[in-house]
Amino acid sequence: MSRSKSALVERVRGRLIASGAEPSPAKVAEALREEGLLVGDESLIALVAQLRSELAGAGPLEALMADEFVSDVLVNGPDSVWVDRGRGLEATSVSFGDETAVRRLAQRLAARAGRRLDDASPYVDARLPDGARLHAVIPPVAPRGTCISIRVPRKRGFSLPELVAAGMMPDEGARWLEQIVARRLAFLVSGGTGAGKTTLLATLLSLVPDRDRLLVVEDSSELDPNHPHVVRLESRPPNVEGVGAVTLRDLVRQALRMRPDRLVLGEVRGAEVVELLSALNTGHEGGCGTLHANSATDVPARLEALALAAGLPRAALHAQVAAGLDAVIHVDRSANGIRLVREVCVLVPQDDHLVRSVTALRFGEATVVHGPGLGRLKARLAGSDS
Repeated sequence: MSRSKSALVERVRGRLIASGAEPSPAKVAEALREEGLLVGDESLIALVAQLRSELAGAGPLEALMADEFVSDVLVNGPDSVWVDRGRGLEATSVSFGDETAVRRLAQRLAARAGRRLDDASPYVDARLPDGARLHAVIPPVAPRGTCISIRVPRKRGFSLPELVAAGMMPDEGARWLEQIVARRLAFLVSGGTGAGKTTLLATLLSLVPDRDRLLVVEDSSELDPNHPHVVRLESRPPNVEGVGAVTLRDLVRQALRMRPDRLVLGEVRGAEVVELLSALNTGHEGGCGTLHANSATDVPARLEALALAAGLPRAALHAQVAAGLDAVIHVDRSANGIRLVREVCVLVPQDDHLVRSVTALRFGEATVVHGPGLGRLKARLAGSDS
């Protein structure tokens, strides 16, 4: 954008903000007349679109967020905007005029989410009305300038054949995952941030028979399975007075009273693990969720840490995991950023009564290698506890 046009847009923006008017064609044309300028229809339409984006939308990020392949948009500064399209982070040509423009966008997005972002509250973590997850931080917490991170909700879900075609797993691996869902095994999808946990879980939930009722409990709505009977519950943070919070643990308890055929916990991250494991041990088959973990081997330790913080003793936690949780599906990124399903593990109690993750299937690029836990996985698929 030329400097003169940028200055014009800034002046028109200032007039609209001062008047509180929406950036409609009539109001923009009126502001332009007040600036002593007349523009043609095409220029007016372009200016209206730009101002509407900057005053009500995501500004320069709008086109990136509309891209169906973009899962994350990251702003590190006025000239440092990155996206993730499933192949790792990519720099974009999008830029802001200056740090003030980045900060202004961050504050506007925070306001759309009903939150504040200022010197007294220099960071925000909230969900936008369109379902996108916003995190923003401003100076002095971010000394080099405002940073914005947006997790973009998927425009559509993926089928299992599409994930196979994208190289996330081999065809034989997909057939094993289909069996895990069909036989109502309880499982967790583990992996790091941005590894594809939510994408894979949504795809697997789309395989659940239509007659089953899915109760999905999340901090913010991300799971969007292609299924006709999905009931969503979403947690709520405390208000400015520090009251009114509704936790995931509260919602899991409520979900169990709503006749779930499958209880789904979008992310196991705290005390709600106690309620989930209790449900999996009391007849609620087919429950599932995601868990942040560096590897499938780390899953028992992660669950133990969460459960201990919630007051569940170590021995009780491992006993419930062994009896109620059938499998762990671990996802990761390759060196070039491609999301991959790495392995399927089973949770096996040892002589010390502690559970250990044992590999049942290890996924290669085109093959599946059988591991020592395959017998236990087959037994669970056959309905046996052996």
